[in-house]
Amino acid sequence: MCGIVGFTGNAQAAPVLLDGLSKLEYRGYDSAGIAVRDGEAETAVIKAKGKLEVLKKMTNNGDAVHGSCGIGHTRWATHGEPSTLNAHPHESDDNSVIAVHNGIIENYQELREKLTKSGYSFKSQTDTEVAVKLIDYYYKKYNLGPVDSIARAMIRIRGSYALCVMFKDYAGEIYTARKDSPMIIGIANGETYVASDVPAILKYTRNVYYIGNMEIAKLTKGNVTFYDIDREEISKELVEIKWDAEAAEKGGYEHFMLKEIHEQPKVIRDTINSVVKDGKITFSEIGLSDEEMKKIRQIYIVACGSAYHVGMAVQYVIEDFTTIPVRVELASEFRYRKMKLMEDSLVIIISQSGETADSLAALRMAKDNGVKTMGIVNVVGSSIAREADNVFYTLAGPEISVATTKAYSTQLIAGYLLAIQFAFARGEMEQAKYDELLSELDTIPGKIEKILEDKERIQWYANKLAACKDAFFIGRGIDYAIGLEGSLKMKEISYIHSEAYAAGELKHGPISLIENGIPVIGVLTQPELYEKTVSNMVEVKSRGASLMGLTTYGNYSMEDLADFTVYIPQTDPHFAGSLSVIPLQLLGYYVSVAKGFDVDKPRNLAKSVTVE
Repeated sequence: MCGIVGFTGNAQAAPVLLDGLSKLEYRGYDSAGIAVRDGEAETAVIKAKGKLEVLKKMTNNGDAVHGSCGIGHTRWATHGEPSTLNAHPHESDDNSVIAVHNGIIENYQELREKLTKSGYSFKSQTDTEVAVKLIDYYYKKYNLGPVDSIARAMIRIRGSYALCVMFKDYAGEIYTARKDSPMIIGIANGETYVASDVPAILKYTRNVYYIGNMEIAKLTKGNVTFYDIDREEISKELVEIKWDAEAAEKGGYEHFMLKEIHEQPKVIRDTINSVVKDGKITFSEIGLSDEEMKKIRQIYIVACGSAYHVGMAVQYVIEDFTTIPVRVELASEFRYRKMKLMEDSLVIIISQSGETADSLAALRMAKDNGVKTMGIVNVVGSSIAREADNVFYTLAGPEISVATTKAYSTQLIAGYLLAIQFAFARGEMEQAKYDELLSELDTIPGKIEKILEDKERIQWYANKLAACKDAFFIGRGIDYAIGLEGSLKMKEISYIHSEAYAAGELKHGPISLIENGIPVIGVLTQPELYEKTVSNMVEVKSRGASLMGLTTYGNYSMEDLADFTVYIPQTDPHFAGSLSVIPLQLLGYYVSVAKGFDVDKPRNLAKSVTVE
């Protein structure tokens, strides 16, 4: 969602803030603003609706705004329409307190009414302005300083937030606080940075602190002091970010999404090698032992969006390899379910950012019920990573494009590795099969590279789809799960209405939507289900559909049926999704390019959904 950047040091703040915000554009936003203080002088607040380029022009790329301490924000509208007035930063009535905020304050209406009765006026429709004036209220009432006023406000606020606050009386200082929204603080060369995500400050430092839930931090030049909600000082350890700063740049590709599609062979190989040593899976760093695996009677996979689609595919693999029943749940539904979780079960939470609001709430619900939890996450030190009992880190590196590709693929690989080890640890897989599957996994990166070599054919077909208004994806089993992800890629970046259906369900309603020329993409990689899905494709073709077939080399009869055929290399059918998703990612990408859309920053979407 929204992005936050803050800086205090010796350099001019505005260029640093604008540069950091540009690294967070992928999170999605509709307006932007900065507040910069030059010593004891009045703070300059500049805000603009629209793209960050508008703000850059207003400030001459930051050179027209002087001061070495400041905060910046890119806003994704929740409370109040996108406008300059609703853009952050927001100020107290006398401009003595200025803040930016990510998250949603659920009781803002109640707080706004009470503050209005206390004499405060409101210029915007945002919940953030309420937080600023609540902090100001306690600051003036008790006169105990910034940490005390922020702590008192935190106790009153319900919801999620990451706050960066500047006080007129404390020049050169920034105060931050968080609850259920991510925030990191970096230190380098006598200067201090704060941001809502790593790429914003990776150019300046790789040494960061993760501020915990319900904690406050005081930032001065080159120093940070942390406090708990009781205002007691606490200590933190610096963490080194392993990502290379260049990994967050385009590297010559037209878009981040295309770059990240091409990075998949490497990040899959890195993720495999992180747990496979000398031909054997070891989860010692994850913390899940073979003995614990033997005791698991039920697995719940909980996630949102593409991570949910990973869960759908992994469910088939785990249930094929083991006798453990698996349920895949949308986090936004799971967290409100009243069902009793089975004893000796494992809840696996999948999230790229490790901060997804619904997934984090589902994790906490599972822990409250005494159920063992595991996070599959990409961001070290994220909330899910810190709170889960066990953590499987995917090594996708920074993923900038809103539409996930490489994070999805590493999550899928993590799921395969879990399935194999569960089966082997429980005595449900022989050594020979175990060795065979690990050997096959090692071939996946090279096979993806082969698929990427043929991307021009997919680009040609994508140009033909650019004018369509609807598209359908069909498949069975794992192919259905992959079709869900292909359909999501199509709709989220090309804005074409797209749906994925289990092919066997066509005659139960969806086939009525088939019209002349409507594209239907069939995914057929599962040998046992191939003929049945072919029959479904014949059914829609007879009703006028234009067919694309996605299948494995050897199924050349597909060319007699489909108008366009894409082949993937042969692999174990359980792993075919790692190959078949690549052409679908490319298809969505090239359709969006053909339509002239902003591939990396699709409208209305955010990279990390940290609010409900």
